[in-house]
Amino acid sequence: MSTSPPPTPPWRALADDERRFKPVTLPCEWAEDYRPGGYHPVVLGDVFNNGQYKVIRKLGEGSYSTVWLARDLKNSGYVALKILVSEITESTTELRILRHINEAAPAEAGGHITRLLDEFKHRGPMAVNSMVEELPQFNPRRLEMKVRYPLGMAKSILKQSLQALAFLHQNGLAHGDFQPGNMLLTLNDIDSTPEDVLRQEEDVQARSISPPPLVPFTCYSEGLKIKLSDMGGAYFFDDPPTKPVTPLGLRAPELILTGAVNNTVDVWSFGCLVFELITGQPLFCVPGDEDEDDDHLLSLTARLGTLPDELFKHWKTSSLYFTPERKLFNCQLGGVAPGEEPLMLEEPSMEEAFDQAEPELDEDEARKVKALIRWILQYHPAKRPSPAQILSDY
Repeated sequence: MSTSPPPTPPWRALADDERRFKPVTLPCEWAEDYRPGGYHPVVLGDVFNNGQYKVIRKLGEGSYSTVWLARDLKNSGYVALKILVSEITESTTELRILRHINEAAPAEAGGHITRLLDEFKHRGPMAVNSMVEELPQFNPRRLEMKVRYPLGMAKSILKQSLQALAFLHQNGLAHGDFQPGNMLLTLNDIDSTPEDVLRQEEDVQARSISPPPLVPFTCYSEGLKIKLSDMGGAYFFDDPPTKPVTPLGLRAPELILTGAVNNTVDVWSFGCLVFELITGQPLFCVPGDEDEDDDHLLSLTARLGTLPDELFKHWKTSSLYFTPERKLFNCQLGGVAPGEEPLMLEEPSMEEAFDQAEPELDEDEARKVKALIRWILQYHPAKRPSPAQILSDY
């Protein structure tokens, strides 16, 4: 791994009161995370790795990194520059996994995931590791958007992302963060696009930490090419993490109740996303409040049926909702307040919710999709199909 000397940031020449972060109202990382061991401050126009990569636009951020569109001045192309925070070991794991993929199946990897092109250590106010990856479109949708993709597009996204999962699993790897934000659309002929077309106008008030509202790329469903990105939550099957990063609404019941991480975590997420991408609605909507686990588990039982005994016994607050005979008597999160009646709601099953969404499928195809979701979303991990099995049967 090469070492990149720090550039001279323009903000170093500013007075102390001018260097302070301004209030930011845009959805982006916290200014407080720009500290030793945290995010590295980046200014548009900064160059990295001995002048090779010039930052021209922000693409996004995550818990452990920021991602930038950069011009590769050495090879005359564009790349995604992922600048990792320096105080965690997750970056080391991610690099180890990407190196493993490049060594084990470099040709096949290029068809399914974003590839590691280069890596270097950057010395700056906060020493950081940086990874250079091929550039797909970053964040094809935003969290607040409810999207129903055209049916052909949804099928293509699902199939290609499943092929990517099958590739990872065949190489002993789980993705761990399988979600639409990491299913990225590849770009056609971006290297021929002039830099001034792609360059981001700097937001003086928000400095460099604000993401652009939209990346100026247009993608079409015809010839759609998907690649799976972000190995920050990935792990080897024989070395599962103690704190997985799988999104809440896509977590398998054993992960919610016991923290168990197994080889089928991605498969469960995929089953949830089959429902979501075809109906335009999440199968399980978890708000993220203090009762999020109860909310999720109540939805699970309503959509998929009663939890098996070996899982139900781990639900510590189940008595707030079920009688000792396991009969549901209350849906009010947190239990019934003194003097109030239990709340009972009519919750549709997975099949009923699917039909209510009126997806663009004929009756026979809808039946097959619902059967597929049922096959995948089984409470017993050993009964869930592998990505390769799903591909061979559908």
